[in-house]
Amino acid sequence: MVSPDTVCTLVPYFQVHEGKLGEFRTLCDRFVETTTSEAGCVHYAFSFDGQVVHCREGYDDAAAVLAHLDNVGALLQEALKIAQITRLEVHAPPAELAKLRAPLAGLKPQFFAVELGFRR
Repeated sequence: MVSPDTVCTLVPYFQVHEGKLGEFRTLCDRFVETTTSEAGCVHYAFSFDGQVVHCREGYDDAAAVLAHLDNVGALLQEALKIAQITRLEVHAPPAELAKLRAPLAGLKPQFFAVELGFRR
């Protein structure tokens, strides 16, 4: 069965400060543990390439993205002391993007409108 697609994907890349990768990995464990309880989270994982870390994350809709950011806000502030976000993309249908533009503006993301596809 094909359903209306409201899924929102966040695509952040972090550049971890030299000598801080172990500390950042510990924070990643805490991010995963904290996010596990979020009903609206579709998938959540970290990928590593040296000092560059990507968080692969998807949510049912914009409300679930905002709930996640509220849930991990303190952890994100800790992470930003030892890493910087070098790129942040938000992929979502236009109606969901509209709900995220103002709340995420401070993170300076690039917004991509999902226009073609389906969700099972």
